[in-house]
Amino acid sequence: MLRTHLAIAGAIILNFLPKVEYKLVFVPIVILASILPDIDLGASKIGKFPLFRPIQFFFGHRGFLHSYTFCIAIAVLLAFFFPIAALPFFFGYSFHILADSFTKEGIAPFWPLKVRSQGLLVTGGATEGVIFAIFVILDALLFLAYIV
Repeated sequence: MLRTHLAIAGAIILNFLPKVEYKLVFVPIVILASILPDIDLGASKIGKFPLFRPIQFFFGHRGFLHSYTFCIAIAVLLAFFFPIAALPFFFGYSFHILADSFTKEGIAPFWPLKVRSQGLLVTGGATEGVIFAIFVILDALLFLAYIV
């Protein structure tokens, strides 16, 4: 769910922010990249926009766009043309994919290979609520460590 992906992005941001030179670039790119894979789902907050309907038609949910194949390809392109965006994009996008790999639906991490990585979590279920709460607490602790 969006809130869980954003809580995970918060932990990434707060963990790496002290080490990042371009903070005003790093933060929004991690946030955007952490929700971007879900443009392939019409029911998601970001995927509901009509602009993404063709992507949803051609790729379907948790296919090519939910793969490290796509993530790495975009990160490499960014490294050539907009280098300061490559690492935050990779962090946000790859942690979204990693989180989705623990769900029952899973992902195809190395598309076009058909092998799927999947777990037992149900998206929106009680366990995801616990994971969300853990990341919110982690975010709070990292924030306190950052400002102290």
